[in-house]
Amino acid sequence: MAQQQNISLPAKLINGGIAGMVGVTCVFPIDLAKTRLQNQRSGQQLYKNMMDCLIKTVKSEGYFGMYRGAAVNLTLVTPEKAIKLAANDFFRHQLSKDGGRLTVLKEMLAGCCAGMCQVIVTTPMEMLKIQLQDAGRLAAQQRVMPSVVTTMKMGGTSAVLSRSYNTSPAPQVTRMSAIQITKELLRTKGVTGLYRGLGATLMRDIPFSVIYFPLFAHLHQLGQHSSEDPSVPFYWSFMSGCLAGSVAAVAVSPCDVVKTRLQSLKKGANEEMYNGVVDCVRKILKKEGPGAFLKGASCRALVIAPLFGIAQVVYFVGVGEFLLGYSPYNIYSA
Repeated sequence: MAQQQNISLPAKLINGGIAGMVGVTCVFPIDLAKTRLQNQRSGQQLYKNMMDCLIKTVKSEGYFGMYRGAAVNLTLVTPEKAIKLAANDFFRHQLSKDGGRLTVLKEMLAGCCAGMCQVIVTTPMEMLKIQLQDAGRLAAQQRVMPSVVTTMKMGGTSAVLSRSYNTSPAPQVTRMSAIQITKELLRTKGVTGLYRGLGATLMRDIPFSVIYFPLFAHLHQLGQHSSEDPSVPFYWSFMSGCLAGSVAAVAVSPCDVVKTRLQSLKKGANEEMYNGVVDCVRKILKKEGPGAFLKGASCRALVIAPLFGIAQVVYFVGVGEFLLGYSPYNIYSA
């Protein structure tokens, strides 16, 4: 296992990509519920909780309605997870070149750098995913209140889409694909349109990585057989990833709420626009109270825990190494 430090970057990228695709496929419906719960305002609540949201989604949109936006996530989660995990390993290696043991501060610094690297992919991925995930909530709101006018604004400039539904009890909502949304954003706002909410994404992902990676490393270390045999069973990697992921997810949940609100282009009835992070925080506090910052926190923990548990199992079992022929494939560490 001492060779673990010398595995190549391609193997790390393969591990991160496989882990991301498997994890997203398993937990995407919960992530959809999280987005819809975070976006609904007080007094306009369509969903009582996660299960209520999922049941209503299946009834109104069918089973595959729970996977709306999954294609975007599956496409971009591979580079996102690969960058995050590989960058953390790279920076940990760089910070331990002197041969000394990594301090908690250095582990946090490595996590911080990994979080900064991943937003290159995370921000546009989340931007597109949120529009597709929240479309069903807006459609349901319009069915409840047919006179709702939904306005789609990009940035603080002109309205791109404006529809008024007041002639039918079951209005038809124009559904846009990820490609259409991307083209419209690029046409009206340029590349920066895809990076709307970048500040809030950094505000979420950097603290998450600072908490997650050191916590995981220490939990994972507890599962070592001995100082002479540092190998860890795969199930311990999974549990360590789950626990570290859920703790970090809940800790940064307020930042995730702010990010989701800022990146939602379409607004329902009486849903205000936000001019940046500070304005968003101020308006949420004023109109919905501090509790609003924890909307979807339990959903987020349920999403992140297995996502990172699966990621760490794939990573530490060494699927990428096996595929590239670097090391034997052993599920259980001897």
